[in-house]
Amino acid sequence: MVSDGMSNGVLSMAENFSKIVHGKGTRWWELIDDKDAVQGLMENSSANSYVTDSAAASSAWGGGVKINNRAINIRPDGSESVPILRHLKSLGHRTGLVTTATITHATPAGFAAVTKNRDDEHLIAPQYAGVVDVLMGGGMKFFDPKQRVDLRDALSLYGKAGYEIIRDRETLLKSKGGKILGLFSDKHLPYEVDRLNDKALEGKIPTLAEMSGIAMERMLSDDRKFLLQIEGGRIDHGAHSNDIAGLIWDQLAFDAALAKVLEMVSGRDDILVVVTSDHGNANPGLNGTGEEYGDSNEAFARIAKMTASYEAIFSSWKQSGGQTAEALSLLIREKLGFTLQPKEIEALITAFQEEEARAKEKALKEEGKPHRETKGSDLDWSKQLSNIPGLLGQFAGNHTGIGWTGTSHTSDPTMISAIGPQAERFSGIVPNQEVHRHFMEMLG
Repeated sequence: MVSDGMSNGVLSMAENFSKIVHGKGTRWWELIDDKDAVQGLMENSSANSYVTDSAAASSAWGGGVKINNRAINIRPDGSESVPILRHLKSLGHRTGLVTTATITHATPAGFAAVTKNRDDEHLIAPQYAGVVDVLMGGGMKFFDPKQRVDLRDALSLYGKAGYEIIRDRETLLKSKGGKILGLFSDKHLPYEVDRLNDKALEGKIPTLAEMSGIAMERMLSDDRKFLLQIEGGRIDHGAHSNDIAGLIWDQLAFDAALAKVLEMVSGRDDILVVVTSDHGNANPGLNGTGEEYGDSNEAFARIAKMTASYEAIFSSWKQSGGQTAEALSLLIREKLGFTLQPKEIEALITAFQEEEARAKEKALKEEGKPHRETKGSDLDWSKQLSNIPGLLGQFAGNHTGIGWTGTSHTSDPTMISAIGPQAERFSGIVPNQEVHRHFMEMLG
């Protein structure tokens, strides 16, 4: 189970936030304190950087060697690693991938696909057929011939291979098939905070816990060995966006999935559960606010009143047609619960204008046409935070107490919790490529 992009500080914030909104703590926090569980730290560097991306990190788990960022199971010398799910399927084992991102995204792909560039998701989509029994997440546009760049009908490939193709929550909950391709959005699944505040989304999009439970049912349907990867993919996106509501509600959704899995394997002595992250991201944390930090709790509790992700807010604003500073300020006040100062909204609008100018510049450059270099303005001394998410994250932090180091991945090791047979393999410092060896020795 992978809480993608989860910096260690998110664990304690999620524990406290869960007590505010659910009246109880998190299951992962309980697992850390469980005498039968083992704790460790994952070392996450890639072959070419101290700071990994998800493609290299998951490929280390899935292929057994460190590779360069952006690649999926392509070694630095150009040779290919055999993804672990391909090997296990050849032995007759059950296999599964579940995510809140596109199912073709880097983390699930690292267990089952090979490609030079993680962005070639249309090339990844057909590679799962016959290799992965259960697939659930977003990314319909990479399977649908009407949306694929090459017009290939990847859906029919799965249909002919006996997969039940599912598009909505109700059908999923009633499904009986042993092989599932569940695609619940053209792109990533919506953030949990948006799903919870939209009845239409709540009815159409299954929770990560629901998908995990159904995947586990398929894995446990007979005595065959299995490997199932479950990813909370949008935790990483929330961190990139400096969006605390987007991040923390998705972390709680991941925790609910963990609780579901642990409930289903309770009492069994033949199933190992490993919970970790592939890398940190933006290192969010609650900073002390007020005299003697006396305002910290009140500031943090304001997150519970936020009802939309930045993604949803910006999407609504762009679709409104006006795209005025006043319209954006109103949306932020309604959805996030605070009022931007005039200089803050001015800085945001400037950042949007600069982003648009850079996009036009990039398009002209790719077409070989004359273009003018966009220099940008001095919005902030930090280049990491001189952008739309960095600015809004700072403005929100003035009200919530949440601080961010930037908008990118970090090099710090990530938490591992493991419970079940041979959990001790995951104690201490675990280089990420060693995960593959452990899984192969247990399952291969």
